[in-house]
Amino acid sequence: MPKERPLWRGAAFRLCLLSAALFLCLQLGMRRSWCPEEKSRDPAAARAGIPAPPRPAPLGAGTPKFRPGGGRRRVTYVRSGRRGSAAPACCAPQPPGSRRRKTVRWHIELQPWASPTPSLNYEASRFLKYISTSQISCEHMNLNSLKGYSKTTKKPWSVCLDERFSLIHRIRSKKCRLYSLGLGHDDNQFELSMANSGCEVHRFDPSIKAAHIQEGRHLWYHRLSIDWRDPNPAIAAHKLHSNTKKLGTVLNEFGHQKIDVLKADVESAEWKILENLILEDVVEQIGQLVFEVHIHWPGFEVSGNDSTVVRYWYSLLRELELKDFRLFHTYKDLSKPQMFLKKEAFNASSCYTLSWVNTRWK
Repeated sequence: MPKERPLWRGAAFRLCLLSAALFLCLQLGMRRSWCPEEKSRDPAAARAGIPAPPRPAPLGAGTPKFRPGGGRRRVTYVRSGRRGSAAPACCAPQPPGSRRRKTVRWHIELQPWASPTPSLNYEASRFLKYISTSQISCEHMNLNSLKGYSKTTKKPWSVCLDERFSLIHRIRSKKCRLYSLGLGHDDNQFELSMANSGCEVHRFDPSIKAAHIQEGRHLWYHRLSIDWRDPNPAIAAHKLHSNTKKLGTVLNEFGHQKIDVLKADVESAEWKILENLILEDVVEQIGQLVFEVHIHWPGFEVSGNDSTVVRYWYSLLRELELKDFRLFHTYKDLSKPQMFLKKEAFNASSCYTLSWVNTRWK
């Protein structure tokens, strides 16, 4: 006699079929509720095979995901005595439409070796000749004509004030902006002179006590160190450098699109900072560069043997030339040790002050 099948097996099979049917109905209902154009479509047109009209793109599709006017943060450098007062004029963010997306490069193009085989003598000779030779003439390089000029400046921080370049015109119209990177207040006469002439001056110094200090109408001090990378908050060691930022990051946060003059005396960090400005195209937002460069050692995070280091230095400066920067002033500091990569060689000083003008700057 055949063995009977348990009744629970048939019931389970029917329950599975019922669940699958319910699930299918649920999916069809959700699809129709999410696609209103299918519900509103003419049934006659559907039967005739006429395609549905294109669905309008959702608001904001294909546009950057930032709020109008919210791409730049409004920064108030100094607390005002009255609640609700407006931020200083220097802090107003630029219009969002003036931004442009930049292509980030990962490394600079190294120039060919100065000789058939790598040689420190040839590399040093080429590099020192390059930083000692002006590429463009500038007749007016001092600040004598500017209001508030002081002759007590310890170093020749030279800017080009020729009429053919825009800096002198922006100074006269009180629309110029200077960023100064350094440490300590031992030599700030250049910044004071530019501020007294009406320029908006921002000095970045990690040694000051307050986050932001305003002196007079046009001079601000910021407790920030400009670096070639932003700290990663996920890395514990980077939390010690929370006041360290790239120049491009600071420009975005302050709402500044252009810098007329960038002055830097950053004690051997200048090579990596300059590399970052070139790779991220921030250098194109700068009118003139005044850098103190140090060559008594490779600099922070610059590695390789001596000939490789000098080739890297030279390649960085040639990248500036490709960006239409021209060297108009060079100063060899004889008060500093006469050292070149830890050697007394090539009649070189350990420190040079170099000034470039962006010939495309408007």
